[in-house]
Amino acid sequence: MEQFFPKMISLQKIGQVWIETVLYTLIALALIGMVLGFVMPKINQSKDKLAIEQTVDLLTLLDDKINHASETTGNVRLIDFTIKRGTLDFLSSDNSILFTVSALGQPYSEPGITIKRGPVSILTEKRQKDSAVYLTLNYSSKNYNLLYNGAETNKRFTAASTPYKITVANNGTSNGMIVLNVQDTS
Repeated sequence: MEQFFPKMISLQKIGQVWIETVLYTLIALALIGMVLGFVMPKINQSKDKLAIEQTVDLLTLLDDKINHASETTGNVRLIDFTIKRGTLDFLSSDNSILFTVSALGQPYSEPGITIKRGPVSILTEKRQKDSAVYLTLNYSSKNYNLLYNGAETNKRFTAASTPYKITVANNGTSNGMIVLNVQDTS
């Protein structure tokens, strides 16, 4: 009988090979999907943490430049920085600098509790779907009067691919406070 139906047996073997190939491919894709399901949140959490660590480094550098500029009247410091994520606000009204990083998957630190890393105060806020971190340099206690372009105005810098260039100039003292003028030169 086999001599009458040789093609039927070979077609069954070929069909079986194709079914096994498709089945193994689906199993492999399911395993890859499960691994990515576990690994991607950890990768995103690491990216968020790295962004905040880089921001702390940027603010520490900014604080160093501001402190160097404050040493002598007429002293000017040039600062180059790039913002990849978040916003940087010069708040002349509060004599502080605030960097905000939002849309974080996990809180950076315990929400509602301010922690210090060098000159930077870090506050994490938990929202409904995500978290935000506020990093602050406060100069009220140092008797610095921050100005932007010579006036008590606030300035916001947002994420951009090109670096910002600002100068910090010591304009002397007024009412017992060191007047530091921040200007955008980019």
